[in-house]
Amino acid sequence: MNSELYLSDLEAKPAALRGLAAALREENPFAALPSGLTRVLFLGMGSSRYAAGVAALRLRRAGVDAYADYASATATYPAAADTLVVPISATGSSRETLDAVERYTGGPSYLAALTNTQASPLAERADLVVDMRAGEERGGVACRTFQHTLALLLALEAHLTGTGRDLPKLLERAAEATADLLDRRDAWLPMTMELLDGDRGVYAIAPAERLSSAEQSALMFREGPRRPADACETGDWSHVDVYLTKTLDYRALLYPGSRYSEQAMDWVRERGSTVVTVGAEVKDARAAVRYAHDDDPDVALLTETLVAELVAGNWWAAR
Repeated sequence: MNSELYLSDLEAKPAALRGLAAALREENPFAALPSGLTRVLFLGMGSSRYAAGVAALRLRRAGVDAYADYASATATYPAAADTLVVPISATGSSRETLDAVERYTGGPSYLAALTNTQASPLAERADLVVDMRAGEERGGVACRTFQHTLALLLALEAHLTGTGRDLPKLLERAAEATADLLDRRDAWLPMTMELLDGDRGVYAIAPAERLSSAEQSALMFREGPRRPADACETGDWSHVDVYLTKTLDYRALLYPGSRYSEQAMDWVRERGSTVVTVGAEVKDARAAVRYAHDDDPDVALLTETLVAELVAGNWWAAR
């Protein structure tokens, strides 16, 4: 792992997203999926599972029986001909994911693997291999692969539900949003780093529909600069994390969009906690980081974690 290369990986996000958008204009990576699928099971660890959790929720909202499980779980849905199993691993060699796939190898379930490494043990076991097209992450941290996993899971959603959204256009807008945050980082990054720089860690809060943003953000704070960090869903925050504001120098990164953001902010105001929002202004937050197209929830899903990634990368480089 290398902080300078990690920051270079982040700077390459817009170009990589545009490349994926161009590839999706040429071909539907899920076109070969068989008909008759009624259930989707995602398997993964870490960032892969974070992205899968959001994808499963979106599919359920569309009426598809979908679930995201830890690949390390000893048991989950049994193999069945109507079940699409989607193992996700950027390296294609995650031990837990490979172990989970063994339960489904050889049928009757169809295996469609998402990986950034075509020559990998996971690719060898799959019926269909979907290339993340994120390029090499030389910093050793999953950042572009996380973004591309989300994008490709949106493509899977579109394929299974028949929705007509122009996904390449969405990715191009996300590339513009990502470039905007990178280009203007001198204006927002120093302030955000200072406001989140406490001795009791950083907390990331996001609505259920974008919980992966909070989970990935917390992981970036732990993985690079090795700081305490945790993630919480916005509505659940008032039931599980609010207690920390009573005794800690509580500093949080809030991704707006939940109807329960104001409920959380009531406690923040009362106890003088520090909150930085990403993508929208929230009353009494200490700062707000805005970016192009941040009024589109799907652009936000693909873009907003860059704020935490850049903060983490710069803290890491300064260690």
